[in-house]
Amino acid sequence: MARRGTELFPELGAHCDEADCNQLDFLPFECDGCGGFFCAAHRTYRGHGCAKAADQGRTVVVCPDCGDAIERAAPGQAEREILDEHARPGRCDPARKRKPACPVRRCREALTFSNTIRCKGCGLEVCLRHRFPRDHACAAAALAVGQCGRDALQKKEGGRRPLAVSVRSFKIC
Repeated sequence: MARRGTELFPELGAHCDEADCNQLDFLPFECDGCGGFFCAAHRTYRGHGCAKAADQGRTVVVCPDCGDAIERAAPGQAEREILDEHARPGRCDPARKRKPACPVRRCREALTFSNTIRCKGCGLEVCLRHRFPRDHACAAAALAVGQCGRDALQKKEGGRRPLAVSVRSFKIC
């Protein structure tokens, strides 16, 4: 355990437990692996070489059939064993797996092999309805063209939308 605080304030802060550091830190980090107190430079498991760091990680295995994430019960448990245990009681239902959907806002079209197009400009996979760059707000196409026609007209008009011909000829007295 690290020496605590200063002479006047013994409960304030702690010295870093790293052998080469021993810095007095007023907001020390307590390692949940080894229980030591460390400064900001040595707070990570790798930073102070924590021997119990391998025990702290929670890992999951993703089922390829249903897409569920199954947490490992023991650190050394094999992936195939976990998936077999998951499939046995009937918890694995392939119908529950989420199908990829078109990333365009408010589009609920499911992406399948037959209706998916990859945009050459931005690399996004979209449904057939949104295959053109203007339909899926393709950033790469907007940069290549400059700007779309309406934006170019607005810029020419000084930031305002262009008026219809009948309104432009109307004279205010």
